[in-house]
Amino acid sequence: MELEYLQKKYPEFIYENCRWRVEGDRLLFDFKFLMGDIEFAPSIAVRGVDLARIDALGAEVVSNLAFNIGLAEIPSYWKAACSPRIVVKAGYLDGGQVKFWRDLIANMGQFFYENNLEFIVPEIAVMAPKAGGLGLFTAGLAERFLVPLGGGKDSLVTLEVIRSYLAGKEAQKEQLGDKLITFTLNANAALKNVAAATQEKNIFVERQIDPRLIELNRQGYFNGHTPFSSILSIMGVALAIIFDCRTVAISQEQSSNEGNVVYRGRRVNHQYSKTFEFENKFRDYSKKYLAKSVEYYSFLRPLFELQIAMIFARYPQYFSTFLSCNRAFTIKNVQSGANAGWCGTCPKCLSIFSMIYPFVGAAAASRIFGQDLFKNAALMSLMRELLGQTDCKPFECVGTLKETRAAFYLSLLRAEKEEFAGLPVLLHIFKDEYLGQYRDIKKESQKILTAWNNQNNLPKDQQIELKNALKSSGAAIAQNKWLVKF
Repeated sequence: MELEYLQKKYPEFIYENCRWRVEGDRLLFDFKFLMGDIEFAPSIAVRGVDLARIDALGAEVVSNLAFNIGLAEIPSYWKAACSPRIVVKAGYLDGGQVKFWRDLIANMGQFFYENNLEFIVPEIAVMAPKAGGLGLFTAGLAERFLVPLGGGKDSLVTLEVIRSYLAGKEAQKEQLGDKLITFTLNANAALKNVAAATQEKNIFVERQIDPRLIELNRQGYFNGHTPFSSILSIMGVALAIIFDCRTVAISQEQSSNEGNVVYRGRRVNHQYSKTFEFENKFRDYSKKYLAKSVEYYSFLRPLFELQIAMIFARYPQYFSTFLSCNRAFTIKNVQSGANAGWCGTCPKCLSIFSMIYPFVGAAAASRIFGQDLFKNAALMSLMRELLGQTDCKPFECVGTLKETRAAFYLSLLRAEKEEFAGLPVLLHIFKDEYLGQYRDIKKESQKILTAWNNQNNLPKDQQIELKNALKSSGAAIAQNKWLVKF
């Protein structure tokens, strides 16, 4: 449908109200959005809550969390018609909050690009009066980590390095107790297996998208990518308060800072809500409007994805369970309960395959994915996109162009040692057609594998733990002659 028609038909998108209640051990959040005569009613359920804890937090704190979770849900529904005005009736926003949410929508570049739209920044009108108490949580919290599990290698590396960090503190005779909890959102069978494999307490969160939105998409209303990680950020802080955790350790690496394409003079980044820029903005938002005592930061921000893959290679107990192919987490797959696996045909599958191949070898990588993706000639166009041979990097959570080239180069080195029957087709093409373009590839690979980004919010003692994990992984891997020396 045409933007002008939709904006004229739906001049306002209204955040009407939010409600919460406890049923048994579930905390339920319900939201109401209005767009003309269309009503959206999404919901979120948190399992395993303690009613006494909810009572202790008080209605103001929980209501504020519910309100802010609803704010994070707005982009998913607003995008259907891109109404020029968002009206907030469910709660009060000050100028700083309005700026934060308008800025988030302004950075939905992939959505605007995919729909060939101008960058739209709607007015946000606040209709709710300012209340005396806004529900900011100010009490202290237990020294406990909350780690969001997405099913992929990154969150598992975060979990294992934090586990090592806590073990070190325990060795210093500190009384730690239960210091590590995970949470999953809309866990399908594969993600439940990952959560079980960690052997840690997991909080299951279920997010229900209103089916009316899906029907509108079928009718031709706008659809596309929204900043999903912002929902996880709000949920992470909310769960930290509800389950008494001082630290929310997310798993976003420095690779997410690289954009995908320039569109209408602006850099578009599929991973904007995973960037260091967003992390800092949300940290400020959280301290001011959600909880003063929650520490929120990315544990892996100093590293590239390729480095994370090198560390992950030391945890083979997760090889048969980890999964981060986005097609496995579609609404259809989650609702059906299907035991989805790697599709083997998307940019993310090929990217991750190339990242882990140098460190685990062809046999292990092929077992993980059910096939050797380097032997699939049909993936040649995806390889070109990942290497930066086209105008646009794939709109997926993949590595930077330079580290992807390093991943293919290191994969080539390993394959030349292992593949006695000849190189698989993609590595053969990479060697013959592209390797010559990357004259400093050996040096670049060395730099990436040993890189450390000081632009991060990780506490110093945890930085030391992560550096040790990187160093020990590199030392173990470097014993193989195929890998460039450190």
